[in-house]
Amino acid sequence: MQGKSTGKQIVIVGLGNPGRAYSLHRHNMGFHVVDELARQESGSWSPNREKTHICVVEIENQRVILAKPQTYMNLSGKAVAPLMQRENADPARLIVIHDDLDIVVGKVRIKVGGGDGGHRGIRSIADSLRFRDFVRVRLGIGRPPEGVPAEEFVLTSFGPEEQSTATALALAGAEVVRLLVASGVDEARNMIHSGRLMPDPARQEHRAGSR
Repeated sequence: MQGKSTGKQIVIVGLGNPGRAYSLHRHNMGFHVVDELARQESGSWSPNREKTHICVVEIENQRVILAKPQTYMNLSGKAVAPLMQRENADPARLIVIHDDLDIVVGKVRIKVGGGDGGHRGIRSIADSLRFRDFVRVRLGIGRPPEGVPAEEFVLTSFGPEEQSTATALALAGAEVVRLLVASGVDEARNMIHSGRLMPDPARQEHRAGSR
């Protein structure tokens, strides 16, 4: 797949590792965001033959496919590439949501293309698609404490004192995805960088409380 325009279908991939043992890890923030989007739209997940759990919902009046690769993080592309091919989807309309060590915890940033920053899930998708210019929604989990290797830190859970931050991060990530679908990358970036992307606290509380 060379990344040329093939279709208008939007695919939104949250990255993480499958299984209960990994579910609360920082590395699974991408899963948490697509789970939140599915919950908000009363969507249900189902497995497919490409080792992916998918959920088809409507966001901002557009049909989108939410996806959670079940191949483990390092092989995410082995699930994403066949899904994109089966849906005849344009990789330029692919949105991938993932944790990021280089962003302050709780912050969300958008990136299009470029390097993978050492994130093996992003690397696997770029290599499998042979295309790097997909949209990334980067969820800040902060740097590990001194003496803790990054690969160990991402496989730790948020502590009790961090749970509210993790919940707010998942909600903010979902809001960013909605803005991307509705208005595109430039408008979403402008909203984030100007500080105007401030999800309504009452709506956040309602969404968090109904989990």
